[in-house]
Amino acid sequence: MLRLFAKREASRALCYSQKPISIVVPTVGYRSSNKVALAMRSFGTIVEDETHCKNVARQMIQYALGFARSQKSGEKYSQALMILEQGINNLHVGNSTDSTAMLLLAMSTLLYESGDLQDAMEKLKMVHQLDNASLALKVAAWEGLIGLNLETGQDITSSVLANDCFQLLNTSSEGNSSSLNVLLSRAKAMQGLTQLALGQLESGNTTLCQGELSHATGNLSLAKDLYQKVINLHEKEDVSGNSFLPSANMISEEVLLGATCALGQLFSLSGNFSEAEEMLTKALTKAESHFGSPHPKIGVILTCIAMMYKRKAKLEASSSILIQEGLYRRALDMLKAPALDSEDSDRQLGKRDVIALARGGYAEILCIQQNRKEEGDRMKKWAEAAWRNRRMSLADALEISEPNKPAVIDTRICRVL
Repeated sequence: MLRLFAKREASRALCYSQKPISIVVPTVGYRSSNKVALAMRSFGTIVEDETHCKNVARQMIQYALGFARSQKSGEKYSQALMILEQGINNLHVGNSTDSTAMLLLAMSTLLYESGDLQDAMEKLKMVHQLDNASLALKVAAWEGLIGLNLETGQDITSSVLANDCFQLLNTSSEGNSSSLNVLLSRAKAMQGLTQLALGQLESGNTTLCQGELSHATGNLSLAKDLYQKVINLHEKEDVSGNSFLPSANMISEEVLLGATCALGQLFSLSGNFSEAEEMLTKALTKAESHFGSPHPKIGVILTCIAMMYKRKAKLEASSSILIQEGLYRRALDMLKAPALDSEDSDRQLGKRDVIALARGGYAEILCIQQNRKEEGDRMKKWAEAAWRNRRMSLADALEISEPNKPAVIDTRICRVL
């Protein structure tokens, strides 16, 4: 199945360069559908009881997320946000701080999925401004903020946020010891992820982060077990009822996607290409189902698939140049990579790691073709200038020259670890 997909994408990309359609989330200027108007009337009653407020918030969130994801259009996301805004207005009047926080977390997720990372961050910051919000919801907001800062390359900010969250939990007396331990575990996970992004491999923590740590340090057997544990846990979990707790790129669907893609990369590194194809196909299908196509997350996974084909060709002494080129071109289109003569590589560039890796891989393909070597050299120079990984060079990431220092792409934050 993956071969057919790869060949299809290669042919498509070599024939034309399709620009992805940006989803813009306006706050005004559209007419609500009858369905949305009905939903807003249904959820439009001001409620006073805290427990009832939370139940209403959960229903609104499940409806809004399902509605927005049903067609994955800018209009649907806008209307879903309007429903949640109406809920905040009504529940805020009822003085339900936790339900307001829950709705803000859900709004952050919708904004993130529609490509508006800055507004997604603002909603998460608003959760921290709710003095009486529960610790669990504040940790969820921290989690999302850290993830979004990592995705945008703000590693130091992410590290500060992770440490602040951990310190607050260490001094907190809210809740029982069991619930506090769960929150501490989540805080350690975010600390571990920021440390991995900073190249501090001695400090990684928790299941998915520990799997990535084991993967990045060459302990592939342990990494495989940990990835599988995450997949089994999240495939059995009913996320419909708790999708309001995590937010943005840390929701359960993102964790499952990240573990699936990481396991596919691990199989590729191990030379088990049939299982690598199977897992990466699953990851691609999950991403297309959740985000729709085109979307930058799909570009991240296509980069992983192209890297798998490169390694397969090298180990099997075969050729897959056309497939790799098509995948890299399609990935770069979906990642919205700037033009080679653009100044964006010197500015704040989202998904910089993956774009540089894809451009570097594409450059290798071009450089072995005499009539395209000049273009390949320009692309290679651009990729090397954009590469910011503290642990390894771009050449090392592309070649995996040291078996105990492989690169792993985390699809949640779109970073090379």
